[in-house]
Amino acid sequence: MLNQEDFKPITLADRAFFERHYALYPQTHSDNTFTSIICWNHFMHYKYAYVKENIILACNAAGVTRLHPPIGPHDPVLMREVIRLAMEMGDDNKPLILIDPETAQWMKKINPDLLLVPDLNHFEYVYRALDLAELPGKKYLKIRSQINKFRKNYRHTVEPITPENREEIMEFLVKWCESKKCKNNFALAHEIEAVFYAIEHFTELSLRGLLIRVDSQVGAISLFERLNTNTALIHFEKGLPEYEGIYKVINAETAALLASEVEYINRESDLGVSGLRKAKLRYHPHHMVEVYSLKRRTCFPFVT
Repeated sequence: MLNQEDFKPITLADRAFFERHYALYPQTHSDNTFTSIICWNHFMHYKYAYVKENIILACNAAGVTRLHPPIGPHDPVLMREVIRLAMEMGDDNKPLILIDPETAQWMKKINPDLLLVPDLNHFEYVYRALDLAELPGKKYLKIRSQINKFRKNYRHTVEPITPENREEIMEFLVKWCESKKCKNNFALAHEIEAVFYAIEHFTELSLRGLLIRVDSQVGAISLFERLNTNTALIHFEKGLPEYEGIYKVINAETAALLASEVEYINRESDLGVSGLRKAKLRYHPHHMVEVYSLKRRTCFPFVT
């Protein structure tokens, strides 16, 4: 029987194991990637169990425990065990999260009484890489105009992130954090810690990145990796607000680099932040990575 003792904390040393498993079971949602897990581990407190060739993730954020569905070969008995344990361990109304549509359908076959609800705040935006690189047509006219204005107003260069410019990027992140008043913002305070971790372990995580220099100073960065065979994932994108249009430029430069390698770019979710949602929709996503949550019922029917 699956229980809490089967789970152990995730550390950087687990990366090779996760990469081997994900090579067999490619992921589409960023929250399941090892990079996201380890960079946000200070806040999410991830653990995992490996049972019947499946990885089962558990996280505890702000004192709330949730499980992810098994990643691996479908096993109805194991799924029932995960649902049972999620109900026992979970501290809120949605104890099992990030359920992809295929798994959701399968779960409903196991138990038609399960209440699975769309988690719109964690739907991820996926774009055609060429669209982000070329910004074609009238729908991107305003964005192209902002990019042209930046290029006209600022002397800048683009270069890859390497161990040699890591210290400069750390200084840039401190400056960015000060401009955003991270210390007074719960979400940004944890996000900047995640970005710092990504830069500190840039090589170990096999991350890639670009930076934009404005008058020789770092003004923006992007950090990314391959998510699966046809999709790249942008983990972090940061720019100094005093350079108008710099976010549009780092976005376009990153897409231009990736367009020759992948068909799509995943730019993660909006977490329900209205301003972020508008910004992501402005780039006209090709499709969304949909996810569902298992919601408790007042009297939960469980199939054994």
